[in-house]
Amino acid sequence: MDLDDLQPVKKAKTYELGQELSKHSVGDLEALIDALKAEIARVEQALGAKQSSKSAAEAAFKS
Repeated sequence: MDLDDLQPVKKAKTYELGQELSKHSVGDLEALIDALKAEIARVEQALGAKQSSKSAAEAAFKS
């Protein structure tokens, strides 16, 4: 067994909305922006899918 196996696994940095930003580096903030943009795109895609399902259901019950 390697000693590295005994070391605790470091968790990835997480961000919480409204979190203090002054302690983050420029690189951290740029990475955060990229992650948030990707998350916004993911949420918009999920929203679009739900809106399509809702429209289809409304059309089916309208007939």
